[in-house]
Amino acid sequence: MNFFTVQILFLLSLLGLNVAQDEDYFCSKTKPCKVGCCGPLTLGDLGYCGYGPAYCGQGCTSSCGLKSECDGGNWGAQWSNASTCPLNVCCSRFGFCGTAQLFCGDKKVPTPECGGKSSDAKTIGYYEGWNLDKPCGTITPADIPLGYCTHINFAFALIDPKTFRIAPMDPNTASRYDAVTALKVRQFGLQVWIAIGGWAMNDPGPMRKSFSDLTKSAAAQNEFFESLITFMIKHDFDGVDIDWEYPVADDRGGVPEDFDNFPIFLERLRNRLNSSGRRFGLSITLPASYWYLRGFDIIKIEPSVDWFNIMTYDIHGIWDSSIKDLGPYARAHTNLTEINAGLELLWRNNINPGRVNLGLGFYGRSFTMKDPSCMSPGCGFSGPGKAGRCTGTSGVLSGLEIREIIASGATVKTDEAAAVKIVTWDTDQWVSWDDEETLKKKVEYVNKRCLGGTMIWAIDLDDGSSIDALGKGLGRPKANVTADLSGLPGSDLGTGPLNLTDQMLREL
Repeated sequence: MNFFTVQILFLLSLLGLNVAQDEDYFCSKTKPCKVGCCGPLTLGDLGYCGYGPAYCGQGCTSSCGLKSECDGGNWGAQWSNASTCPLNVCCSRFGFCGTAQLFCGDKKVPTPECGGKSSDAKTIGYYEGWNLDKPCGTITPADIPLGYCTHINFAFALIDPKTFRIAPMDPNTASRYDAVTALKVRQFGLQVWIAIGGWAMNDPGPMRKSFSDLTKSAAAQNEFFESLITFMIKHDFDGVDIDWEYPVADDRGGVPEDFDNFPIFLERLRNRLNSSGRRFGLSITLPASYWYLRGFDIIKIEPSVDWFNIMTYDIHGIWDSSIKDLGPYARAHTNLTEINAGLELLWRNNINPGRVNLGLGFYGRSFTMKDPSCMSPGCGFSGPGKAGRCTGTSGVLSGLEIREIIASGATVKTDEAAAVKIVTWDTDQWVSWDDEETLKKKVEYVNKRCLGGTMIWAIDLDDGSSIDALGKGLGRPKANVTADLSGLPGSDLGTGPLNLTDQMLREL
């Protein structure tokens, strides 16, 4: 039984309501609690599960040494692991951390709100350097649409687990660094950063512990810093985005020491970048979920970074089936209501909204539905959606693939509360994604919450339609000056939009 259900059952018992005796909330001499201590057997042969002196103290039946997550009952250190909760979320009277009314009562989170056009400040597009390995739907560096993006983050470079120097994902991906940074010739003011890490780096394998090992060793960090600066100068990158997924999380190779080590690492990295003689930028990615975000000491991290890129996508997916709180039910992966709840974790810690970029997905999470007669959000799924012809991965479809599916006659509905589109086809296929209408709503949300801009995963998953749709809500046009680039560095990019000052042309 999950913590949330335990607390509901507590409240039901306080209200005198009956709860089935086979629930995990009850225990006996032969049936221990799944969560908490088994208290005195006050119901004949049964007792209640819970924390604090009433359950774990005098008369406790079993598991009596356990402590609650937080001290919501003012029990003291003898009965609780911590006096407060991570990220300043609420501690319920039963010793559990959470953000719902059950935990917080009527307490409200102070939330930034303003008008204006803060979304115009920056648009960061991630570019998957390996996308050319797909059979179709690829975007070469020369084809990256210019004008709307202020920054391009090249994904990814990795960290050698032994030398702690920059390592390529593979030779083909590494061969594209210079072609992407050369785009700066075609768009005046464009910055290209290198993103280091990514989800796969923390999968089981030789690099799983690279971030943890790096951040706990000053000597390893010194090697990394020098390698990184040399790498960025060589390939003309303007900054680095650290994408650690995720510190502390034991299911992602993290260890508890990551919480304290990561801010120290970022402070040292910031100082080394500042002393390099170049103005290199520094950012990190953040998850939108409490479960993973609690591993980041965001208060200590904030002074070292230029901004946070918060991954407000992949909130739901096929993995929900193994999470008791969620289960195998189709939900939109860019649900705006849940995005707002995720950002409230930042506001609880007084993070400057101007240093937060909202993540936008140019792709969708798909499911194969269990019952073709039940195709709405919340209906059950039996597995991931069918793989797309280009992406080739079950459970995910690129924007290009979704538009092809819609053009073939799929049904499209708007989930107004979630601010997403739901596309259904082939009787049992379901995908959520953002089109022009829902991207506009998310840009409006950025402006309402005074955020620093948006970031996109990923520009190569688009056919150009999503970036154009996003651009309609921005105050800057696409680059529209063309020039012959032959003979310039990266001239294999061909000709295209150019936006250069006379001084830059003279220097070239």
